[in-house]
Amino acid sequence: MKDKELIESAISASKKAYAPYSKFMVGAALQLKNGEIIEGCNIENASFGLTNCAERTALFTAIARGEKKFSKLAIYVDREAFTAPCGACRQVILELAPDVEILLVNNRREVKKTNIKELLPLSFGSEDLDSAE
Repeated sequence: MKDKELIESAISASKKAYAPYSKFMVGAALQLKNGEIIEGCNIENASFGLTNCAERTALFTAIARGEKKFSKLAIYVDREAFTAPCGACRQVILELAPDVEILLVNNRREVKKTNIKELLPLSFGSEDLDSAE
C-alpha cells in the first residue's frame, strides 16, 4: 500500500474528531501488517484528563480487535507545522507498536518520517521492569 492511502485515512479521521474545547482536530491512521487501516481521532471531555488522543484511539481499537502487528502510523493535524504525538501517546506507542514507522503529516500533505526511538529517547519500557528483579 502506498503512504497516500494511509495519509488520506488520517485526514478523514481528523474530521471525525470531537474537540469542542481546543478545536485541535487530530486524525491517526494505523496500518496493520496485512494492509488494513484502523482510524482514530481525538476525543475531548470537559474533564480534560479524560480526553483521548487520536493515536491512542487507533491503537486501542486495534488491540481490542485482537490486532498486534502494525507497520505504519500516520498522524495528521490541519496546520503547517508537523505535530508529534504527546508524551502519553509516545509511551503507548513504545509499548504496543515499538517498530511502527510514524508519518507526521501537515496540511500541505508533506510528510516527516520518524519512529518511536527518535521521539522517545532513553525511554522506560517493559525491559526495564524485567531488570528490576
